Amino acid sequence: MKTGAITASFQLDYGSFKLEADLSLPGSGISVLFGDSGSGKTTLLRCMAGLERPQHGFFGINGNVWQDSDKNVFVPTHQRSLGYVFQEANLFPHLTVAENLQFGLKRIATQPSNGTILNAVVELLGISHLLDRMPERLSGGERQRVAIARALVLNPAILLMDEPLASLDLKRKQEVMPYLLKLQQEFNIPIVYVTHSRQEVMQLADYLVILENGHVQADGVLRDMLGRLDLPLAQDKDAASVWQGTITGHDNEFQLSNVEFNGVSLSLPNIDAGYGTRLRVQIHARDVSLTLEAPSQTSILNVLPATITGLADDQSGHTIVRLTCGQETLLAHITRKSSQLLGLRADLPVFVQIKGTSLLH
Repeated sequence: MKTGAITASFQLDYGSFKLEADLSLPGSGISVLFGDSGSGKTTLLRCMAGLERPQHGFFGINGNVWQDSDKNVFVPTHQRSLGYVFQEANLFPHLTVAENLQFGLKRIATQPSNGTILNAVVELLGISHLLDRMPERLSGGERQRVAIARALVLNPAILLMDEPLASLDLKRKQEVMPYLLKLQQEFNIPIVYVTHSRQEVMQLADYLVILENGHVQADGVLRDMLGRLDLPLAQDKDAASVWQGTITGHDNEFQLSNVEFNGVSLSLPNIDAGYGTRLRVQIHARDVSLTLEAPSQTSILNVLPATITGLADDQSGHTIVRLTCGQETLLAHITRKSSQLLGLRADLPVFVQIKGTSLLH
């Protein structure tokens, strides 16, 4: 069994479906459980919450053991210091927003800091103007923000989120996403987040777990997982790399911003944020081209030296190339013919031309 800040090891047999998972997750940031429908994401999350009791299981967080089947230890859900956010908000329809939040606080009525926690959560999620409303008068995005607030006011040791954006349209997802990003910045609690959305992985994940047919296919920090050529994320037509950096300058004449990453810098379309702002960008593999020599005349601003660290051919005439730029990992999708004509191989120094990026946050 793996050990770490959050240790989860479960074996659950439904006959037609078996979950066998052994994980060690970091004690901070957002760990994303990713996979297709039926891969076991929600079942694994329910095991963590104590909503399922597997035949064999262990779950511990920061030294507190909530389940150990070998020692007949099982802490029921209502006694676990956790918050749980479902796909649907599941607010009490007969209570106002404020009363829904107060209902959650009853579980921790002995804690003297209840009011402080409540005020901080309300401010963080921007729901102060909604406190007197009934759930039926809320939009889908507002309901989910209230549901997240209700989980956070418990001041939990861990927050479990089961596809909280799945039932929302694109506009409402974009409304809620900034608040999810604030959670990891403002609250020092680990979040385990279930999704089947690749875009949510790119925007939110610090640590990624890929599930398939009830088993952990792979897990690791996001940068490493995106760069693994043996995993579907790198092989997909929408494969991308995610870099996190800091704004270091603005070029007002040309409406560009300079962003420093780990050992490299990029010129990006103007970003309305101040110096020192941390951000995350996505670089699609299809937007990266390779050349053996530095181009002398090109319209592409972001040309960087790089070294090839791996190659893999797919079944459709393309080669997936993994590279290092500074200390960052980058993927490129090129034709297999181009790969052969250039004589690409591991450890070969090249230049990458990054034709486009998208700002994740």
